[in-house]
Formats: sequence, C-alpha cells, structure tokens
Amino acid sequence: MGTAVSSASKPILDFSTRKAIVGVPGDGINLAPRGFTQVTSGLRAKRSFSMAEANETVGAGLAAYYEYVASHLHKWVDPLSNEQFWRKPYPYGNSVGHLVLHLTGNLNYYIGARVAETGYVRDRDREFTDPQPPPKEEALRAFDRTIAMVVATIRKQGAADWGKPYTAEREPEAADRFQIFVRCAGHAYHHVGQIVYLTRELART
Repeated sequence: MGTAVSSASKPILDFSTRKAIVGVPGDGINLAPRGFTQVTSGLRAKRSFSMAEANETVGAGLAAYYEYVASHLHKWVDPLSNEQFWRKPYPYGNSVGHLVLHLTGNLNYYIGARVAETGYVRDRDREFTDPQPPPKEEALRAFDRTIAMVVATIRKQGAADWGKPYTAEREPEAADRFQIFVRCAGHAYHHVGQIVYLTRELART
C-alpha cells in the first residue's frame, strides 16, 4: 500500500501567480501556466491512491486547464484595441470578439445551466450576430466570470458527481458530467487556436 501524501506535497496543479483578472472577485483565476506533469508527479511513486485523492487530482487538473485556456486567450486578446476585437479580418468567419461571446455562452449553458443550475438562458445565434456587441473589456469581464464559475463548479464536484447522467441541447455525446467538462475544455481551446490565428492576421492589416 502507498503512504499518504502530506499536505505539503499534495499533487495539486498550480498554474499560478494568483494574479486576478479584471472583473473576477477574490483571488481571480490563475494566469501563469506551468507544466501539467505536476498533477501526477506526486502520485507516480505510489502503487495505489484513494478515491478522494483521485477526485482531487481530476478536479485540480480540470480546473487548472480551464485557467490555462483563459490565460492563453488573454495573452492574445488583451493587446487588441476595441476596433480590432470586433473586426473580421476576412469577409467570412468571425471576429475575435464574437468568438469570446461564443465561448462565454457555451460554458454558461453547458456547465452553468446544465451542471451548476445557474438558470442561464442561451441565445446561441446572437453570440455570432449581435449587431450591438458590448465593449471589449465588458466582454472579457463576462468571459472571466464564466471561467471563474466553471472552476468553482469543478471544485464542488465529489467523486460520485463526475458520473452523474448529463443531457443538453446540441450535445449528443456527453453522457455524464466528466465528459462535458472535458468536451467543453477541448471546444474552448479549439476556439482559442482560432483567436491566435485571427490576432496574427489583424497585426498584418
């Protein structure tokens, strides 16, 4: 049997400088990414670990990944002016701003409404077509609040919660809570990749 992990050496992933993002209360979300291997490094020497430790590792890893996604988005979006934020560099596709609105709506619905029971009502089409979108800073504050909600929801999940049945509109593949957290994380980083491409193109124009 493995020995217990002390509180000083718990394999909790720390991406952080604990620097607060504008608009997020308290400690905010962690912005400075470090290696994901920290999640499991403390467990490698153990032959077995408890369900509580497994749950802690899963929750810490997922929470830290969402914080990483947010930090990477800010890295590319923060330098943009409000005009660049909403400008489409191509006649097709989306602006950076509308992708941020889309990520905010996606997470607020699939995790906020369907897991945290926030009561959020989504208007998905408007995320891409709003003729009077909010200023850049307001859109980013809403995104940051959403990431903070997702992280808080992850941290509330007990070992028995990850396997609870899950259903949502336009989501036929996620059958439980764990799957929706993973799928939303992948979806978010997919769009961050698009944002990186768009910001590079905006710098050329």
